[in-house]
Parts: sequence; structure tokens; C-alpha cells
Amino acid sequence: MTVAKIILFNPRSSAGRTPVLPMSLLAVGAVLEGRFPYVIVDGNLVDDAAAAIEDHIGAEAASTVLAVTVMPGPQLEHALPVCRGLKERHGELTVVWAGYFPSQHWDSCLKSPVVDYVVRGHGELVFSELLEALDGGSSVEQIEGLARRDETGAPVTSKQAPIPHPAGLPEWNFDRVPMERYLRDTFLGRRTVGYASSYGCPYFCNFCAVVNMVGGRWRAQSAERVARVFEAYRRRWGVDAVELVDNNFFVDEQRVAEFSDRIKGLGMAWWGEGRVDTLLKYDDASWRAMRDAGLKMIFLGAESGSAETLQRMDKGGRLAPEMTLELVAKLGGLGIVPELSFVLGNPPDPEADAVGTMEFIRRVKKLNPLTEIILYMYTPVPLAGDLYNEAKAKGFAFPETLDEWVGPDWLDFVQRRSDAMPWVGRSLKSRIRHFERVLNAYYPTSTMTRLTPARRALLRAASAWRYRTRAYAWPLELDFLHRVMRYQRPETSGF
Repeated sequence: MTVAKIILFNPRSSAGRTPVLPMSLLAVGAVLEGRFPYVIVDGNLVDDAAAAIEDHIGAEAASTVLAVTVMPGPQLEHALPVCRGLKERHGELTVVWAGYFPSQHWDSCLKSPVVDYVVRGHGELVFSELLEALDGGSSVEQIEGLARRDETGAPVTSKQAPIPHPAGLPEWNFDRVPMERYLRDTFLGRRTVGYASSYGCPYFCNFCAVVNMVGGRWRAQSAERVARVFEAYRRRWGVDAVELVDNNFFVDEQRVAEFSDRIKGLGMAWWGEGRVDTLLKYDDASWRAMRDAGLKMIFLGAESGSAETLQRMDKGGRLAPEMTLELVAKLGGLGIVPELSFVLGNPPDPEADAVGTMEFIRRVKKLNPLTEIILYMYTPVPLAGDLYNEAKAKGFAFPETLDEWVGPDWLDFVQRRSDAMPWVGRSLKSRIRHFERVLNAYYPTSTMTRLTPARRALLRAASAWRYRTRAYAWPLELDFLHRVMRYQRPETSGF
């Protein structure tokens, strides 16, 4: 086929709030600039994504490639019917899926006639190589990082492609998207936008989907390049806050310190994700540099209050609960907000695991009340160690088709709020939800900027007896207050 046009499609993921900048498509588009014609269609910005894509296809379906980035959950739920309808109307259209979900579940994707190819892992160069093969009529069988159907129609995949170093990748062309529409009013600032400065993570936590995609590899842009993007954000669009969405921004202390020094005068707030044990090794000069450069919040995977569970997650040996407490206290002294995520309901004893972690969270809050707490239920990651094997032994199995994946149970599952795990009974799930409700009332999130001081005081007063006595069960009065106030947790509001 001749590739005449490429449509990069970002399915809807942020209904009801300001959409997030489609960074993965900007990264892909940067590699295509000057080589293949392309457009970006963001399902969050158009009322009818299928119609918008149809307009770009026109009468050239046979020479058009529709490339779709798909995260599990809302994006998958939107992508499947849109792509199915387009494929039914244009059988000759070439549809390529990429992103976290297809990379992990490429075989399920290719069992559907909706998807022709899956780009797995870091996709810019793999997708570019696929386009060159399609455009030149050559074989795609030797392309690393590509899943396809063989001559019998069965899904097959090549080995993962090497991760390219960001220094060798072109900078994004922000003029390809309407940047003003992606600027959000958040806890960080009035004009907040995202950026990704690195790819991967050097650790092997066995509940994390990143591990299977990168195998412990981490590649980062230079401090100078990241600072240059911040400067452009500030100069061109008046951005005052940036969410650094790297899997692990704080791997290299020297890089972070240099970056902080470079942006110190910009007056911008920023957020990033890191590891407790890594950050405890930072010296005081680096911490002062980050604070003075506007670091306002750090997302940290505390995961559990149990040293044994951390060991089973492949975090033990590096991370211990006491280390989390130490860092929480340090951040309190610096005026930087810790945002801790916990994974509850881990096998083999999910109830003891959950109860122990809830008690640990109380210790965290006593030490630093401003700490943000995010609770998830344990969900298995394919081929990821002992926890996954134990889940399989208890009857867990992933769906085999895309239609199963977009069922309500599995949509909840991928957002780690599901009842689908066979080792977590409904009573334990309810217990965790009730604890979360009481916790969020007694310590209202600071990330919800429209929650007035009077409403915060009301929530705390209404929940005080429950929190102090651990009477978490059926907090109906708190459910009512949260509904009236339209309370949003950080993980659902995006700050």
C-alpha cells in the first residue's frame, strides 16, 4: 500500500474535566515530521471522534493508517466502538494500536478484526519502521516490537524493540495541538500541563505494568532539554505548573539537581513521581534546590505497611515501611506534599494485608497530616512474579477478547477498584471503601481547591468520632456530604 495519510487518534479519557495533553501522540508525530503527513484527533476535544476521523479519511481509506494510543479503562472503552465502526465502513483501513493496554494484551487485540497491528512498548521508531514497510510493500515480519497475524490468522509477536535514547529523538511540535485547551486549573497552578522527560524505570516491582515493557531500563532527556521545555511552556502559554508524568523522574539525583537549578527563576510549580528509597539518598543541597525550584508534591509508591508484603512485591530489601515514615517527615519539614499510593488486598492473606496497611496509614497521617493517600486494590500484571502466580492459583484469569475487556467488571478492574479478584471478598472491599471514606473526610484532600475551609471543617467534625474509634462501617452521613460537595480524590481529579 501507499501511505498517503496518518491519523493519530487519542480516545476519550477525561470526560467532564479539562483533557490531558496527548504526549504519546506528540512524541510519535515528532518522528513523522517531514516524512509522512499526519493529523492528531483527540477524542477529548471533539463531540464525535468517529465523524472527525471519517472527515480525514475521505475517499483514501486504502492509503490511510489509523494509529490509536490505548490505555486500559475509559480509553479502551471509547477506542473499541470507534475503531470497529470505522473498520466496518472501511475494510481496507489499516488500524494500529499501541500503548499500555495493547503492549500487555496484544493477543486479545489481534483476535479482533478491528486491529491490524500492535506496536508494543516504546513505539515511535517501531511505528515509523512499520509505516516504511507498508509504504514500500516490504515484509513486516522482522520488525522488532510489532505484533501481527501470521499467515494462518493467529496472533504472533516479535521480541521487544530496544528503547531508543531520548537524546536521539526529535522534540515535540506543540503547534500540532491546541495547547490552550490542555491548560488545567489544579492544586499546582492555574495553568497546569504535563510533560514526559524520561521513559521506563530501573526497578522490578512485580505489580507494575511498566516492568514487562521496559525490563528495568530507564532512559532520560538531559536536564538542559527538560528545562528548555519548561521555559517554552512559560514563555508561549503562560504555564505556571507542570506535571512530570515520568514513571520515575527522580532516578538520577545529579540530573534532577541540575534541572532544578536551571528552572529556579521561572516561578513554576511542578510534580513528579519517585521512589522512597531513592529519594532518601538525596543530599540536603538537592532537596533545597528542588524546593526552591517549585517542587510542590511528590508521588511515591509506599504500597504497603508490611515489610513482608513489600518483599513479595520485589520492593523489599530496598524499601521498608519505616523508610516511608522517614521521608514523609522530611518532606513535611521542607513544605513538599507527599502523595502516597497503597496497594491493598494482596495475597495470600488479603484481609490481614489491608488491615495492617490501614493502620500504617494512620501512622503516616499522624506524622504528616498533609500527606495525600491514594488507595488501590491489588490487580495482577501478566507474568509478574509470585503475586501473579498466586492470583492464577486462586482462579484469576484475564479476558481473552476486547469485548470482555470493556465489560463493567473489567473496566473497574483496570482502574484497581474492582470486585473481580477472587481472593478479595465483597466484605473486605466494603471495609476498604468505608475506611477510605472516613479517611478522606477526616483529612480532606488539599488538591481540591474549591473545597472551602468551612466545608473542610464540617467534614472533619462529622468524621472525627469514626476516625478516632475506628468505626468505619457504613459512613452514610459522610457519603452524603461528599456527594453534596462533589468531593474528588486526587487520583480521579488529576489533582
